[in-house]
Amino acid sequence: MKLLTNRTLMVFLVIFSVYGYIASCTHDNVSPLPDPASNTPVITRGTSVLLPGTMTAGDSTQWKLDKAHSNVMWSTNYVGAAGLLTGRFNQFGMHNVIDAEMTTYTTTGQPLKDTSWAFYENDPAKTYFNGYVQINQSNTGEPGRDGGCNISALGTVPITAGVQNLTVTNLAKIKTTKVEFDPLSNDYIVTLNLTWKGNLAAPLTQSLVGRLKYIKKTYVQFGTAAGYSVFGLQLKFQFNCRDFGITSTSISDKIDIECNMNFNNK
Repeated sequence: MKLLTNRTLMVFLVIFSVYGYIASCTHDNVSPLPDPASNTPVITRGTSVLLPGTMTAGDSTQWKLDKAHSNVMWSTNYVGAAGLLTGRFNQFGMHNVIDAEMTTYTTTGQPLKDTSWAFYENDPAKTYFNGYVQINQSNTGEPGRDGGCNISALGTVPITAGVQNLTVTNLAKIKTTKVEFDPLSNDYIVTLNLTWKGNLAAPLTQSLVGRLKYIKKTYVQFGTAAGYSVFGLQLKFQFNCRDFGITSTSISDKIDIECNMNFNNK
C-alpha cells in the first residue's frame, strides 16, 4: 500500500513538472496585456485654408455655400411635455448684413452674396463668419402655426411672396468675435454676437459661446459628371429667448440652434 502511494505521488510530480515546463516554454509567445486606454484626446488638425473669394463659378479656389444642402435648425422643449418643438429657417445666408442692406429684395434667390466668412483649420484666430436668418421663414411643418401664432410671438411680419425680407423686424444675425481651439477635441470654441429685435423696442446684441465642428474637405464625383471638393462647418449654440421679449408659454426659455453649412468649389 505504501509503495502504491509513493508511485502515485511520483506520477503527480512528473505531470506537474511537465505542465510547468510547457507553460514556461509557451509563455514567451503570449503577447503582454495592453496598457490601459489613455483618456488623453487624440487631436489631429490639417492646414486647410478655405475662402469664398468672389464666388466665381468654375473657379475651384473659391468656395461657395451650398445652400440647397445646408440648413439652420432650432429646437426647444415644449412646456409641460417631454417632447421637443423643432423647426428650420427656409431663408438664411452667410453675409455681414449692414444697416444699409437691411431692406426687402424682390428675388427668390439669395439677396446678398454668401462671402462673409473664412476658415483656417490650423489658425483659428483668422477664422470668422457672419450669418443671418429671416425670422418669418421659420418652418415647423405646420402652416397654421408658421403663418399664424409664430408671426406675432416672434415679433415679425408675414411672408410676402417673391420677397426676401432683411428688415430689422425680420432679421436675426450672428457675428463671431473669437474662434479658438478646443483643447479636448478637434472642434473649435466660438464666441459670437447674436443680434435680434424679437419683441423688443430695438435690436439687442448678446454675446454667446458655441461649438464649431469642421467636416474635412473631401473630393466627390457622381456618375460621369466632373468631380469637385466639399467640406462642412457645423455650429451649435444656445440662447434665452426671454431676453428678446419672447413671452410665449408654449416654449421653454432656452432655444438650441444648429447651423449645418456645406460648401463646394464648383
